[in-house]
Amino acid sequence: MEEKTQESRTVDVIIPVYKPGKTLRRLLKCLGEQSYSVRRIIVMNTDQSYWKEEDHTWVPNLEVHHVTKAEFDHGKTRNQGAGYSQADIMVFMTDDAVPADKNLIRALVNGLNQTGKQGEMVVMAYGRQLPNPDCALAEKYTRSFNYPEESRVKTKADLPELGIKTFFASNVCCAYDRKAFLEAGGFINRTIFNEDMIYAGNTIRQRGQAVAYAADARVYHSHNYGCIAQFKRNFDLAVSQADHPEVFEGIRSESEGIRLVKKTCAWLVEQKKPWLVPGVIVKSGFKYMGYLMGKRYKKLPEWLILTCTMNPMYWKTENK
Repeated sequence: MEEKTQESRTVDVIIPVYKPGKTLRRLLKCLGEQSYSVRRIIVMNTDQSYWKEEDHTWVPNLEVHHVTKAEFDHGKTRNQGAGYSQADIMVFMTDDAVPADKNLIRALVNGLNQTGKQGEMVVMAYGRQLPNPDCALAEKYTRSFNYPEESRVKTKADLPELGIKTFFASNVCCAYDRKAFLEAGGFINRTIFNEDMIYAGNTIRQRGQAVAYAADARVYHSHNYGCIAQFKRNFDLAVSQADHPEVFEGIRSESEGIRLVKKTCAWLVEQKKPWLVPGVIVKSGFKYMGYLMGKRYKKLPEWLILTCTMNPMYWKTENK
């Protein structure tokens, strides 16, 4: 059989949705305007009562599947969405990310068309996240720190230099080679968070494949989390790392966090906003406390875990 050319590879977009609003409408509109056509948009909606069919009749090739809040899982629900796709490439997005231009899908496809320095196959390519207009100043720097202007293909050879960042990827906007995805068994079926980095880590560390960062695949996406939200987010992040030593064992995350704090504070001083530095330090303290507690969650009582987590439903469902 003749191998498909890059332009002929079909693309489905899979979007987990909860309480759809104006941002999802903008996302769906932008997907319909892409220079590289989208075959189908597969929505995995949590809680059918929030989905109004009449609000989305204008979207061509839209397919909607519903799950309950208790059934939702970051890995399992995305795997279900992948099960409805027959495309060559699956692009996972979140419902609060909006393409910055008409070339998002094309840039992600181009990202998958690369190889590593030793010929490693790129099986996932994630995009660059730009700050929303209402993004706080310090968070703007965090966006540029995690999502720089330069694209890169990451392989096992990058571990000594990049450490934990070798596995960094985000399903806010990420394309997957569907054949490789199925061969790998998809995402971890049950995970509190971080299903994208777990997949990337296994891709690089266990399967010897590569992950591409496509800087020209751009979406607007940012959050202005407060201290408590940052604590909870980092608690869940650390839980996911503690549960998957096959990916994260021997690779420390703390040093990367410290580097981000130092660079953010220096940047704020350069911007002549030194009064924002104490806030960054305090918020970073909450992040670190959440991370430390999450790494040790197995020693904590359930009531304390439920206080610390962003995802209490995860702990209340079966098969903990």
